[in-house]
Amino acid sequence: MNFQVLLFYKYVTIEDPEALASWVRERAIAYAFTGRVIIATEGINATLEGKTEDTEAFAKEFLALEQFSDVSIKRSEGSGVSFPKLSVKVRREIVATQFPLEKADPRVRTAPRISPDELRAKYENGEDFVVVDMRNGYEYDSGHFQGSINPGLEASRDLPQALPLLEQYKDKKIVTVCTGGIRCEKMSAFLLSNGFKDVEQLEDGIHGYMEKYPGEDFVGTLYTFDKRLTMNFGGEREIVGTCYLCKEKTEEYVNCANVKCHKHFLECGSCQTKEGEYCSIACKETAALPV
Repeated sequence: MNFQVLLFYKYVTIEDPEALASWVRERAIAYAFTGRVIIATEGINATLEGKTEDTEAFAKEFLALEQFSDVSIKRSEGSGVSFPKLSVKVRREIVATQFPLEKADPRVRTAPRISPDELRAKYENGEDFVVVDMRNGYEYDSGHFQGSINPGLEASRDLPQALPLLEQYKDKKIVTVCTGGIRCEKMSAFLLSNGFKDVEQLEDGIHGYMEKYPGEDFVGTLYTFDKRLTMNFGGEREIVGTCYLCKEKTEEYVNCANVKCHKHFLECGSCQTKEGEYCSIACKETAALPV
């Protein structure tokens, strides 16, 4: 049985988020989808999995809604078990940044988008530009664009604290990247609001780039927020992820088994066998202590 994952978003004013949530929930339940959908007055952010023919039927229905007719829906192969359940919720933001609205409202201002073709041309022509990866640090670890900057974010809301690190690139051409493009909408707007002069964002994100240019310019594999954890789009590529403990090459993510830590990190099979799924000896030792 073939399964497919749909990934899409749009920043647009939604007058009645609850009504849209009810419509999406009703259709998703009818198609037996799993996944996550967040709706706010500022837009929609969704990842849904189901049988391929059902996801295509839903996509047709969704795009028939006038407000969303121009949404770019990214598709990837599913497993049928990528998500444990269906969650459709109304929230204050569709990406939790907590940025002041006047500093980052993509409905008003965001960085110009460049296509995967345009970014590829920049690499081929040896242009002078900097790729800033707006994902979390642990996502960067398993795969990233060659020469890209990792600001060391643990969450999107950490970007203000990373500005001193990025200050040296304030007068350079910057291209922001993230998984599917949604985080870059606000992150690029925030950079522009803080005096960065020449900022662009990658349209459709890393996902869109790897679909078109697998194995080109992006090294490693793409992290996903579902049970797949990473996606390989084909093409020749190298493993760039390294075990947090022994530094051997790996693309296997685990969570620290110490419930007080629960760090998400890369750990090779050998270290899992020897140490268990712990990010450090200290975590392993304290996990065994009585609460």
